[in-house]
Amino acid sequence: MQLSDFNFELPDHLIARYPLQSRSSSRLLHLHADGKYQDHCFTDILELFNPGDLMILNDTKVMKARLKGKRATGGAVEVLVERMQDQFIAHCHIKASNSPKAGAELFIGADEVKVTVQGRHENLFVVEFSQPILTVLDRYGQLPIPPYFNREAEAIDTERYQTVFHDPNKLASVAAPTASLHFDQQLLAELEQKGIQKSFVTLHVGAGTFLPVRTDNIENHIMHSEWCDVPQHTVDLIRETQARGNKVIAVGTTATRALESAAQAHGGKIGAWTGDTQIFIYPGYEFCVVDRLITNFHLPESTLLMLVSALSNQENILNAYRHAVKQQYRFFSYGDAMLIDRA
Repeated sequence: MQLSDFNFELPDHLIARYPLQSRSSSRLLHLHADGKYQDHCFTDILELFNPGDLMILNDTKVMKARLKGKRATGGAVEVLVERMQDQFIAHCHIKASNSPKAGAELFIGADEVKVTVQGRHENLFVVEFSQPILTVLDRYGQLPIPPYFNREAEAIDTERYQTVFHDPNKLASVAAPTASLHFDQQLLAELEQKGIQKSFVTLHVGAGTFLPVRTDNIENHIMHSEWCDVPQHTVDLIRETQARGNKVIAVGTTATRALESAAQAHGGKIGAWTGDTQIFIYPGYEFCVVDRLITNFHLPESTLLMLVSALSNQENILNAYRHAVKQQYRFFSYGDAMLIDRA
């Protein structure tokens, strides 16, 4: 399949650059397996889900991973911590006027905390911090909100670019699992009251989630690697849900990729699994676990648009997206949501 097969026209004013006042007041476009779609409010999931269904959510927490600093020569640099190896060493993206070499020293924040570039690991820089990384991030870091917001992180993002159910001990993502941003505590309580279960997986979202696909033939694209964990407790609930004929509902593409990675590791059947995943889901992929997906509206020609096209089909998705544009749905991380049934 060609990259251009996943293009669509998106007017700039439909990109949601700030969240709505209330998390659960978004709109929801429900795409049925037969390609028909209906407009809803997000809270209508209370009617669209059945007692005994199981929602799978990603409980990762977003780090204040973006650091601003300067080189020894005074030139500005930006360091984005992608993955911590230990207390002092991290794999990072570095934005500078020219690429720093091994041995280069950078200075972060007003106190000029020294960090030293040690070399490269694939497309990332290996960086040693002179102070514990989490301390430096806490003091000087900014939330790494998506580049298409075209703004710096603000106070509102501290609360709203995190899920209400994140695990504070799982501070390792550089982007939020955005489908989960629509849930507030009241909606979660109402879902539970109705007999809709929930369980968690963890996938630490990397900055690669924003990287464009650079190959015309999508099958040549190589995904970035992300760490994920699908615990036994979640696996047991999934098996029970499947056994009684209820639906497994993935909340977000990250939860989907974690679940399907775990199934691939066990020959197509869900099992507990922890590891790095580079799973790339595009049309033709046979889903092993996910029956329904809650997700936001994605960028043209993105791997996330390819994933949702695999769950439904490309024609259904692009038709639904054209409808969403016409109806002025809000797009991307702070935008509205879709509920997609597996075709």
